[in-house]
Amino acid sequence: MEAAKSGGMPIAEAIGDSYSKLLQNASYRYFALILGAPVNLFTLLVHRARKAGDVHTSVLRETREELLASGLQEKLHSDFKAQLHSKASFFGEKLTEAGLEAEAQKLTAERFESVAAERADRRLQEQGLARSTFIHTFRTLLHHPLFLPLSFIPGLPLYLLIWLYSSPYLKYIFERLVMTVFVIFGVAVLVFTILYISPFDPAVNILGQTATDAQIVEFNRVYGLDQPYLVQLWDNVKGIAMFDLGKSFAGNEEIVSAIGRKFPVTLELTLFSLLMAVIIAIPIGIISAARPNSWFDYTFMLIALIGLSIPSFWQGLVFILGFSIKLQWLPATFNPGNWMTFIMPVVVLGTGLTAAIARMTRASTLEVIHEDYIITATAKGLSKRKVLLKHAVRNALIPIVTVIGLQFGAMLGGAAVTEKVFNISGLGSYIVDKQFIPDIPAIMGGVVYTAITISLINALIDILYAFVDPRIRSRMKQY
Repeated sequence: MEAAKSGGMPIAEAIGDSYSKLLQNASYRYFALILGAPVNLFTLLVHRARKAGDVHTSVLRETREELLASGLQEKLHSDFKAQLHSKASFFGEKLTEAGLEAEAQKLTAERFESVAAERADRRLQEQGLARSTFIHTFRTLLHHPLFLPLSFIPGLPLYLLIWLYSSPYLKYIFERLVMTVFVIFGVAVLVFTILYISPFDPAVNILGQTATDAQIVEFNRVYGLDQPYLVQLWDNVKGIAMFDLGKSFAGNEEIVSAIGRKFPVTLELTLFSLLMAVIIAIPIGIISAARPNSWFDYTFMLIALIGLSIPSFWQGLVFILGFSIKLQWLPATFNPGNWMTFIMPVVVLGTGLTAAIARMTRASTLEVIHEDYIITATAKGLSKRKVLLKHAVRNALIPIVTVIGLQFGAMLGGAAVTEKVFNISGLGSYIVDKQFIPDIPAIMGGVVYTAITISLINALIDILYAFVDPRIRSRMKQY
């Protein structure tokens, strides 16, 4: 365990502390009980056996008898009954005597047990004794030399969860990945539902208007379109999870193989566009923030505003007209064997991202450089460059990283327009071609696998926050 390594704590104590905290977290408690069912069951049996002869049990029994002899139960019953009468009278409620008696007895039993437990615990503390609980039993078993080795195999999932929970960073990453799974499942359900209720009929669109009723029925039977909504949804979700979506309605090609050929092209186009945007935009944003209201600042922010305003399809057509047809510098259509065909699509797709990152970098850096610690660093005699790069930019990275993550997802999802303009056979154009049929498994696969990539990128961005901002690391350790 991390705690055992860092503080010299014995491994049994580290596991016990982490497990105790784990059970207090409602989100993890049920996972711990299910994953460690064999170990938890054995611990429970030992706990029950010890509890039978536990000092707390005898003290609690004696306390109950004393409270009964003192007449506390009758007093509580009388008080609760009077309170219920007053409440019913105030609100104008009509209660039967049997119902009033049952409610009073319930409240009396709860309060009596609570008072008895409190007094019994107080007596144990005065005598220097501790109450035997489930977690206390687990801790004592951990100190037995044979318990941990013998329970390691059946309790391996539980111990892995405890190890995960004991590390703030691993816990943070694990929770982000779990959230990603739920997001992906939600996207799959939403996309399938929209396609299911769409007015398009795949059988008619593929077979044509001249298709007979028998042909349409057979088409729907072959591809499972005659099944109920939940059956089709389960088949598609299972296919996505198992990387087996079958064959597309149109073309009769393996969907996973088709996506495997086309997705790398879209991902490569997006990554190069992102790299171009980061290399250009961040220096421009920093310089603009360092020289606010200068001609450089006005010029580049104007260019960034234009870059945000230009539609990508129009920019692509202008590039083709200028650089391909008129100047003949670059090829107009994409060719995987020619790297020059990537230049115009990368620039077109990355223009909006470059502008967004540049504006965010400028705004975030300007906000930071007016903070007190920046003024203090300058007063200490540090150079303007060192203050800017080491103190200002580093603390301004959180919103910049956020914009990069969000815009990357938008680029990956919106690459279809650029791919269509430059005739790139990527995943975006593949989804566009399939949606008018609609080819449900093909669209589901393309959209969901894109959503998986975007979700993983966003999870990575969230994880990067902890390494960029020490304040987040501190909150993670407290969390």
